[in-house]
Amino acid sequence: MRRPVLVGSLCLLFACGGNDTGGGGGGGGDAQVTADAPPLSGQQYSLDWGPVTVAPGQEGTKCIWLRLSNDAPIKVHQLHNVLSSSSHHLIVYKDDMDTVEQTTPIDCQPFTGALNTTGAIAPMMITQKMDDALTLPDKVAYTLAPHQMIKIEMHYINSGDQPSDATAKVEFYAVDPSTIMHEASILFAGSPDIGTCTNCTPLPAGATATVHQFFTLPSSLDLSASHVFAITGHTHHLGTDMQVRVAPSKTGPMTSVYKPTPFSWSEPETTNHTPPFSVPVGGGFDFECKYTNTTNAAVKFGESATDEMCFFWAYYYPSQGSKVCFHTQQYGGVNGLNLCCPGDSLCSLIQNQF
Repeated sequence: MRRPVLVGSLCLLFACGGNDTGGGGGGGGDAQVTADAPPLSGQQYSLDWGPVTVAPGQEGTKCIWLRLSNDAPIKVHQLHNVLSSSSHHLIVYKDDMDTVEQTTPIDCQPFTGALNTTGAIAPMMITQKMDDALTLPDKVAYTLAPHQMIKIEMHYINSGDQPSDATAKVEFYAVDPSTIMHEASILFAGSPDIGTCTNCTPLPAGATATVHQFFTLPSSLDLSASHVFAITGHTHHLGTDMQVRVAPSKTGPMTSVYKPTPFSWSEPETTNHTPPFSVPVGGGFDFECKYTNTTNAAVKFGESATDEMCFFWAYYYPSQGSKVCFHTQQYGGVNGLNLCCPGDSLCSLIQNQF
């Protein structure tokens, strides 16, 4: 069962009762959420990842595959993730490909679910915070089949000098299906152009640098009639700022959609948009990441916490499927190359970045 879907990787969680440590569950009890988050409500199902003991300096990615206990299809309107201090980030996937549960965390390739060319494995939520809740807009949900298989991917790192347990709790809140009209999905976009590669932004020891690019949506993905309702930026520990703007072309005019002040790489803000925004036909996202390299070595793009990234993820509806999208100046001449996977004939180029 544990077969790699693609060779490439991208780096990159409590209200009605008992928890599932295996196949899923639901029940009673009070949820714990941040003060500014909407209250969690509906039928609750929960899954647990770990614990896994992480040695000082150890970094890795491990996955589990668990089924929920829902006997009928459900519409999930909220998710809540709780991570331990050793957790770097966590991805929750709806998995319609794998069929056998794996309850003990095992090594796995990061983000292969989103790169799955069949679209049968799709991310539902990506979390970098220790306590993170996602509430979808009114009439929007994720649809899960009876006893839905869920893949939970944890990227962990222990930067301390003592062993630490990495753990996570994932909760799903289902609502009355009659209240739902649209399916949600995720767009994950950014650039690998960090380092000494051709046309990339170098990040030598002790230096500051900025990656600033415009990602034009390819014709295979039309977000002009879609609604983007939340967006989160992502860098690693050298990132000092991350901004995203939307525009009809790379010459503008630009509309800011993500500009947290200050930006925190370890607890990046999720900016919610009410009303949501769309992207004009022929338009795209202008994104910018700033870095200060406080280490004594040059840094390149990569999934490790000691490498760097410049990405963001956007939650949108109605769904056109989850997408991993790249802009790179390493190919395509002066305008670079834009592609979204699955669905683009050049998706093998994403694999070749890793």
